[in-house]
Amino acid sequence: MINVVLADDHVLVRDGIKALLEDQTGITVIDEASNGKEALEVISKNKPHVLIVDIRMPEMNGIEVVTEINKHHKNVKTLVLSMHDSEEYVVKSIEAGADGYLLKGASKKEFLKAVNNVASGKKYFAGDVSTIIMNNFVNGNTNKAVESKKAAKELPFKLTKREKQILSLVLELKNNKDIADELEISKRTAEVHRFNLMKKLDAKNLMELTNKAKEYQLY
Repeated sequence: MINVVLADDHVLVRDGIKALLEDQTGITVIDEASNGKEALEVISKNKPHVLIVDIRMPEMNGIEVVTEINKHHKNVKTLVLSMHDSEEYVVKSIEAGADGYLLKGASKKEFLKAVNNVASGKKYFAGDVSTIIMNNFVNGNTNKAVESKKAAKELPFKLTKREKQILSLVLELKNNKDIADELEISKRTAEVHRFNLMKKLDAKNLMELTNKAKEYQLY
């Protein structure tokens, strides 16, 4: 059973999400909150598996809530549900530690997929959101001057052709199964290559990996 807490300052929105979730086997909404501070109180009391949180709320916004949860309630997964697809909101949510970001216009099927993915420990970002992440962390801000290739750090290691392929797909936010299917290799092989990449680049998560790839100009 996936226990969910909803945090949104609009009662109608919460009612709609609750009805959708509780129509599914294996998901239950155990509590709700109408502002950021209340959300943290509810989380402390109930310890849910997933918090579905809106960005714009009174008292504390969703990004601030996600930040606090990642400091004090690391076992609680966070799915940001917002009507905003601006780069600022998306990037700040990722930096705060959100496990997923979904737009309120998403279909029922995608919404349920996002909840289940996040609850199982995976990341979930809608297609448009993934594009924003790629543009920000891989291609960089187009308003900034592009650094010269000569300014890049010297690569202290070599990547194989396959590792370069894997890196490219990882930076496109593809999971191990998707990578395995695309390269026609086993999922286990994809996992090993991914592990080796993280080790070589001394990266603990996707954000660190993308930053290191940018630092060494591997994209």
